[in-house]
Amino acid sequence: MPWIALILEVDAADTDAMSDALLAHGALSVTVEDAAAGTPEEQPLFGEPGVPSEAVWRRALVRALCEPDTDVARLVTEAAAEAGIETPPYRTEAVPEQDWVRLTQAQFDPIRISERLWIVPSWHEPPAPDAIVLRLDPGLAFGTGSHPTTRLCLRWLDERVRGGEEVLDYGCGSGVLAIAAMKLGAGKATGVDIDPTAVEQARLNAANNGIRARFIDTETPLELQADLVLANILAMPLKVLAPLLASHCRSGGRIVLAGLLDAQAEEVAAAYRPWFDMQVYVSEEGWTALEGVRR
Repeated sequence: MPWIALILEVDAADTDAMSDALLAHGALSVTVEDAAAGTPEEQPLFGEPGVPSEAVWRRALVRALCEPDTDVARLVTEAAAEAGIETPPYRTEAVPEQDWVRLTQAQFDPIRISERLWIVPSWHEPPAPDAIVLRLDPGLAFGTGSHPTTRLCLRWLDERVRGGEEVLDYGCGSGVLAIAAMKLGAGKATGVDIDPTAVEQARLNAANNGIRARFIDTETPLELQADLVLANILAMPLKVLAPLLASHCRSGGRIVLAGLLDAQAEEVAAAYRPWFDMQVYVSEEGWTALEGVRR
């Protein structure tokens, strides 16, 4: 019997209250998107911790997944009453049973990073016998290669690793950058992340790739002078981390900074200029990666 997708539109200000109420009254999950998505009125939002944003959708589309036998009319009425709003109009769609594992896997094909470097999920065969393959499945930590910022950092590594370097990946997420550095010939790689779950996932990913790399959380003392430093995070934490990352990059070493919207690049570069000669490495799809050489 198919699941039910309940779809309703509410004022953006009522989104949180309505979502919580739907979950409290029996919805299995709730997702929210711009009601104007796909139209000229769509409002893309790029949120970042520590950076206030006044932008907000005027109307939000709320989608709730419900059990097949759900009394949808009652659910909407009770949720709206709890949220303190009038009962909104709604519609429903059937969600047929599917092989969700196979469907999810079908969304993740091998990703070509460069002429020789590929990210390949475990259920795919390597695309070429001479490819450098990073085995990486979608998981709990950021960094599957699907986002432009990850690809930019991987291309940078492909160009900069010459062999034997010590690499620091700060904000390592899935560990993909540290793992790639080792596969490209680096001598040592250390990944650091504030999230213990990411650290564990990175260790697992390294093991699955046959790579020996060190992954630690931010509470563990870090004592190294890296030849190559990577930080694919966000603009605000990158600015705060400038003195720390500079202290772990040797004289003449290189740094790459990513996770930046094009408009954020100059202010982040300015934060690193006391220690590095900074320049734009490359921009792609509205994202910029900076690189610098430690003085």
